[in-house]
Amino acid sequence: MTERAWPDGAATAIGSMPGTDPVEAAAVVFGELPDFPHLPELPARGVGADLLGRTAALLVDLAVEVVPSGYRVAGRPGHDHRRGRDLLQWDLDAVQEAREKAGAAPPVVKTQVAGPWTLGAGIELARGHRVLTDRGALRDFTASLLDGLAQHVAELKARIGAPVVVQLDEPTLPAVLAGSLPTPSGYGNVAAVPEPEAREVLTTMIEGVKAITDQPVLVHCCAPKPPLALLRSAGADAIAFDVTLLGGASAETLDEIGETWDSGTVLFLGLVPATDPGTRPSLKDVADPVLKLVDRLGFNRSILAGRAVPTPTCGMAGATGEWMRRALALARDLGKGFVEPPETW
Repeated sequence: MTERAWPDGAATAIGSMPGTDPVEAAAVVFGELPDFPHLPELPARGVGADLLGRTAALLVDLAVEVVPSGYRVAGRPGHDHRRGRDLLQWDLDAVQEAREKAGAAPPVVKTQVAGPWTLGAGIELARGHRVLTDRGALRDFTASLLDGLAQHVAELKARIGAPVVVQLDEPTLPAVLAGSLPTPSGYGNVAAVPEPEAREVLTTMIEGVKAITDQPVLVHCCAPKPPLALLRSAGADAIAFDVTLLGGASAETLDEIGETWDSGTVLFLGLVPATDPGTRPSLKDVADPVLKLVDRLGFNRSILAGRAVPTPTCGMAGATGEWMRRALALARDLGKGFVEPPETW
């Protein structure tokens, strides 16, 4: 694996954006985040545009369909599966257009897919159980996703002319580990997955992605207490989480963050509100949580320049178009501030 492709001081976004126009979203991303743009996700377009449907569209020799309870494995590709693929192709066309208008390739571009546990939790088998309850099926889905991801990364790299970093989204992982994920019937919970088993599947996925991209792999979890130690031990090179949720964090959680950072893992720090907070924050306002975190952990603030990337706190599907632009600009300015801190910090 090569060293990270993004420059010091780069900023990026988590993935989802507001609206239904991929051309507009791509133009905003490439304009506001020139050093680390991403392939925008527009879930407001409906079926196939959300995280699960978008990821399922990449599967090879597996297909899904929409049923009243959500996504379910289908015997063959149908309308729902084709719609997901079509939406993804339109998004690729849009980022290619944005890159051409920008006049030069960015240092790196990011794409996002559901991680194996979130994908396995969000799709049902034909008999109604979640995929993750059948370990053989989960392995098949992981292998299928890696096959599809290899094709997707190759196409994105060819269109943009830049290395591709893959972000694995695992918002459901804490519930999988805690055994708090309800069964599709709603009458009980899916049994908790032991950490060693969760780690093994994640490691398989992460190593597979590294082999495809030759770049660091980022795992994102926006839960109040993301399983940082587990993700790091599974091989994640970078971890994205919401720093603003750490206000009442325990000493144990803070130690886990410190150990993760100290190990060389890059932290993608969710700092900019994902939706308009009403009163417009200053750059100092959004920087304060991480500055206090760094000081509390005993690190020199210079760690932010090389081992941190600022982002919005989570996906921005619920933002207004105006706030989306403001938030991305704040993230970009934060990245610059990490390298050359303003005197007010």
